[in-house]
Amino acid sequence: MPVSTAQKRADFRKLHESGCFVLPNPWDVGSALLLQGMGFKALASTSSGMAWSIGHSDNNVNRDHVLAHLKTLCDATDLPVNADFEAGFAHDPAGVAANVARGVDTGVAGLSIEDSTGDLSAPLYEMTLAVERMRAARAAIDAKGGDVVLVGRCESFLVGQPDLKATIARLVAYAEAGADCLYAPGIRTKEQIAA
Repeated sequence: MPVSTAQKRADFRKLHESGCFVLPNPWDVGSALLLQGMGFKALASTSSGMAWSIGHSDNNVNRDHVLAHLKTLCDATDLPVNADFEAGFAHDPAGVAANVARGVDTGVAGLSIEDSTGDLSAPLYEMTLAVERMRAARAAIDAKGGDVVLVGRCESFLVGQPDLKATIARLVAYAEAGADCLYAPGIRTKEQIAA
């Protein structure tokens, strides 16, 4: 019998209580089922991997395509799926909230919102707006029952702003705005991780 969405979400929260675990990135149903068969306990979608698999560049796939992809992954596997939801497919908090609500409806167990703007001249959302966007994502999840894990993602190291103190300040603010988990891709050293 297939695992229910509620059970997947409960399983995903439980994984977070037990410490560290590996989240491999399937880009399609075949890779998701392969990873499930290898014994992984959860999966995380990959916006870049999915985009490349259909001949697009990263951050160049529209929201509706991503939503359909997430639903397909969630329906295909018994594992919890964390969504790489990029920057929420909107700049304003209300747009982020509306899109996150649609993301929750796909059956994901977790969903990440990043602070990258895609604008090379201002690559990160200004802190106040970034926090408002995270708060809006949290409110959208809570309005849908609150059982989806919200991941606050700071992209500073990926956009050429490798300031650890500023990155930590953003992550703390995202946690205060309701993020359950925090992620700063690009941090590599033991000292950075320990900070």
